[in-house]
Amino acid sequence: MTMTIDKSLWGGTEAFDHLLLDIRNRRQEFESQRYISQDIIERFKEIGVYRAMVPRIYGGDEKSPRQFLEMVEAVAAADGSAGWVASFGMSPAYLAALPEATVTRIWRESPDIVFAGGIFPPQKVKRVDGGFKVTGRWKFGSGSPGADYIGVGIIPEGDEQPLPRMAVMPKDKVTIDPVWDMVGMQGTGSHDLVVEEVFVPEDWTFIRGAKPNVDTPFFKFPSLSFAAQVLSVTSLGMAREALDEVQQSAAGRQSVTGAPNLGEREYVQIEIAKAEAKVRASRAFFYESVDAAWEQIIQGSAPSREQTNLLRLSTTHLTQACSEAVQACYQVSGMTSAENANPLSQISRNTMLCTQHAFMGAVTLKNAGAMFFGHDPLPGYL
Repeated sequence: MTMTIDKSLWGGTEAFDHLLLDIRNRRQEFESQRYISQDIIERFKEIGVYRAMVPRIYGGDEKSPRQFLEMVEAVAAADGSAGWVASFGMSPAYLAALPEATVTRIWRESPDIVFAGGIFPPQKVKRVDGGFKVTGRWKFGSGSPGADYIGVGIIPEGDEQPLPRMAVMPKDKVTIDPVWDMVGMQGTGSHDLVVEEVFVPEDWTFIRGAKPNVDTPFFKFPSLSFAAQVLSVTSLGMAREALDEVQQSAAGRQSVTGAPNLGEREYVQIEIAKAEAKVRASRAFFYESVDAAWEQIIQGSAPSREQTNLLRLSTTHLTQACSEAVQACYQVSGMTSAENANPLSQISRNTMLCTQHAFMGAVTLKNAGAMFFGHDPLPGYL
């Protein structure tokens, strides 16, 4: 086991362990209903998932990026979809780009506010007095069933901003169309968001990736890098779970063909050793990059372009390496792992989906490679 987390930071060891056990036992429930049950969202609030990155002046906990990522990693080991939804506790990185008065209004309501959203495809909207009239449909609204506020991507008339703008509104202004039906991460509730003629004041919109209007160390951490990291680290938690599942189940498993026990087969030993190395090495690179950028911030300066590049590269590498490790676990486990009720079946499908996310695609490698040769990456990478 390579996972480490200070559970005292998350409601205490007993509360955190009970939450993880409950999540692990309810994997099939989340997958079949295609969202994380509201009682789990409430328990996320209780242990501090959604106030983790909120400034103390608003009642938040101001945890470090690594502390938050390790929490998501642990939750994702219990269930990938639950880890994905917990990862949206990073939303202060987005919301802090709202005008200060709006941010203050949201967090004074509660530091445990849950924010979800769908950016793409950005919809053209009309300017009206004081704001915008928003209408449209957006895909991939992960975590929206449990959200308090929802943001959607908009393109205002005459706006030449290259980065997407988001309009934020209460959840009751949005219709959630339950069309999410993918190979994996079924429990994330990543349904379509539908908005019809909703007025959104201009001071309830922000540019994703814009300079935050809050001044604590966390808001100096590259926000788009962190947005990618919190999703990528779910792959790490699931890979750890897959490796543990194979190694723990092998002892009591007999082959129906009379072949040696799974753990006694040389090819299985080799593949699991290679998978362990991939997971441990990619985890080390990932957290090394996080720690280096955070240390730079604590010392009083922003992370360099080179450090931000390593944040993005280590994030994509983690997702891909962990997916490969999970597939190795799935393949060596034979027909047993193909049963839908087997944890390896669900984990395999979930990590397959993670590799398809735009944050972890091949374009990241292209951008990283370009920077190694002194070229600028594509817009939105840094």
